[in-house]
Amino acid sequence: MSRVMFTISYSIKPEQRANYLSLIAEVKNHLITVGRKNYSVFEVKGKKNHFTEVYVFNSEEEFEALDDNQDERTQELLSKLEACTDDEGMKYTTAIEL
Repeated sequence: MSRVMFTISYSIKPEQRANYLSLIAEVKNHLITVGRKNYSVFEVKGKKNHFTEVYVFNSEEEFEALDDNQDERTQELLSKLEACTDDEGMKYTTAIEL
């Protein structure tokens, strides 16, 4: 059973930084405590306002169920996050552990 790492990378609008930092703290707390996800957020060194969210799943099945297991609050928070991103949007990567 291979683990899966799912990343979402994006830049935020500079004027949204304070709002984003508050919101991402709420997202992280919610996903870890309520959603029981292995989830972290990183700001790219040397690239202010560029972030990567990292999820690690214990199996491909757990990863595949990601969207199915989102509660209403999770969907609401993630939608607010998308509103903070710049025009380049979000980039997604899925990696399978060897």
